[in-house]
Amino acid sequence: MVNVLVNGCNGNMGKEIIKYIDTLDNFHTICGIDRIDCGDNDFPVYTNIENIKEKPDIIIDFSIPEASISILDFAKAKNIPVVIATTGFSEAQINYIKECSKFIPIFQSSNMSLEINIMNILVSKLAKLLNDCDIEIIETHHRGKVDAPSGTALMLADSINSSLGKNMTYTYNRSNIKQKRNSNEIGIHSIRGGTEVGKHTVLFLGDNENFEITHAVTSRLIFAKGAIKAAEFIINKSFGFYEMKDLVNFN
Repeated sequence: MVNVLVNGCNGNMGKEIIKYIDTLDNFHTICGIDRIDCGDNDFPVYTNIENIKEKPDIIIDFSIPEASISILDFAKAKNIPVVIATTGFSEAQINYIKECSKFIPIFQSSNMSLEINIMNILVSKLAKLLNDCDIEIIETHHRGKVDAPSGTALMLADSINSSLGKNMTYTYNRSNIKQKRNSNEIGIHSIRGGTEVGKHTVLFLGDNENFEITHAVTSRLIFAKGAIKAAEFIINKSFGFYEMKDLVNFN
């Protein structure tokens, strides 16, 4: 039995991962952490990391960047692997996560969906094939998502940029730009509203023809399943920084 601590247990994804774990025979939610204890969980929920009494086998993190960073010191001290599915990290926070991975195994992905990671591979290859096209990314999420652009949109942009020699710049807002589009831009646009779980479209806009690829999620269960696969992958790993490409061979 794998005992799990869920960081951000009262958020939308925290609740989803707990609900999914309840259907599994080999995983068990032993405790959770959140800013408040709603009182409707059948396991201890802590608002202060220092008060945690349980010894989890793994931490699954669906929270906010500050909470993710806070849990890492606890994980290092207790030698606990961590699956990080939170987005919106600063460059300094990403660097700290990678520094912590020198002591414990950490799996991080901006999106726990297998299919979006396949899309990530595809758009990097398409960028080379359609190198005369202008590239735009549109991401749509529910009204409650606080970070923009999404971590997944940035992941897609970074893959495209890497495949094109890291010569691209990102443009997030053209309202104050009074000039024509540059060929080395990747435009990234965020839409917020309703209950959309997550939709990402990459457009390759050429002369007289366009090509686009879209991935849409209709249930958060996809992310919960991906997080458990990641947990199974790193539970017995030594220290190190792991990503979705390490979990699944896309070749």
